[in-house]
Order: sequence, then C-alpha cells, then structure tokens
Amino acid sequence: MNVPVIPNYDDNDEVSFSIIAESLIEKGYCVLPNALPAELSIALAEHAQTMSAEQYHRAGIGRAKQHMTNRFVRSDEVCWIEGESAAGQQWLNWTERLRVYLNRRLFLGLFSFESHFAHYPPGAFYKTHLDAFKGESNRILSVVTYLNSGWLPDDGGEMVHYTETDSLSVTPALSTLAIFLSEDFPHEVLPTQRDRYSIAGWFRLNTSIGDQIDPPK
Repeated sequence: MNVPVIPNYDDNDEVSFSIIAESLIEKGYCVLPNALPAELSIALAEHAQTMSAEQYHRAGIGRAKQHMTNRFVRSDEVCWIEGESAAGQQWLNWTERLRVYLNRRLFLGLFSFESHFAHYPPGAFYKTHLDAFKGESNRILSVVTYLNSGWLPDDGGEMVHYTETDSLSVTPALSTLAIFLSEDFPHEVLPTQRDRYSIAGWFRLNTSIGDQIDPPK
C-alpha cells in the first residue's frame, strides 16, 4: 500500500493546535472534528483496518505488574504504535509537533507520548474509567482520534465524556480528535454495532527516579 507522505509542517496544524490549546485552557478538554490532515487520517484508517488479527491483542487495565485483562470492563483489542509502519510514524511525527506546541504555549512539561490502535468489534465496549489517578500516574493528557468513515447514529460506539455537571457524546467519525486532562474526566465507550477503529494515546511527564525509568524507554 502506498502511504501518502505527510509534510513535517502544515499551516493547518497551527490552526488545530491553537484551538486545542485554547480549549484546554478554558475547559480542560477539546473535541475537534477534522483535526488531523486528511491524508494522515486516511492512511491511519487504512492501516488500522488492514492489519492482521494477530497484530491486535486483547486490551487490559492497569500498568506493569498490575496489568490484567477484564472483559467485564473492556472488550476491545489493541496494537501499540512503535513507528514500524509509515502511517504510524507519520502519526508519531504529528503528535510530536503537538507536544512541542503545547509545551511552548501551556508550559505543560510533556515529556513523551505513547499510543495504540484500538479495534472494537461489534458488541465491544469500555466501561466508565479514568486514564490516570492523581499522584499515581504520569499520564497528563489523553488523546483519542477516530478512524471510521460514514459512521451513522445507529452504529453506536460513541465515547461519552463526563464533566462535573454534564456529559458529551463524541461520534467516532474519521479525523475527529478528543484530547483531555487524564486525571479529570471519566469517560466510556458505548457498545458498538460495527467494527470501530481509533487511536488512543497519552502525553506523559518524566517521573524517573534514580535507576527507575518512567516512562520506560
């Protein structure tokens, strides 16, 4: 498959990054349709949907020794993005530009980024959860982008994002980006009625102490 080459810089990135930063300042989260360059979204969607079943693994909860699978909490499957594919590397390049911009604009001290493709087969879900707990994780910002064309209301699979006073339902449409403070916003994925693809990722701080490297290399 020929993957389009994404330039290192795009004027549209600056517009998207500015909207994201302003929304994070105002609300602590941002939901932005058409946030990614169209060529990048298409390349990511094609890659996610054409990977073999063996490349996806049952998702779990918890970190390191506490990691476990629990199908009552979540039933998706994931493939971590390490940059082996052209589309994956282009995604990592885009998120690195976002990291640099947010650090420059918001002084967040974001150190690294990790992410994975997620596949929700029909019937799959993820119960309400937080991506980080105060004082127990170095995840600062959660990032989700969606890779589904022609998503209809009856297809389900929305992410429901909860604030202190309200909730927001996010349709998993191609190129929509959701970004939010990891410790502050519970969220869930409602059961999907068709194959649903996305990328979930986290910007992290460097909390290494002595010989204990966190985040790991």
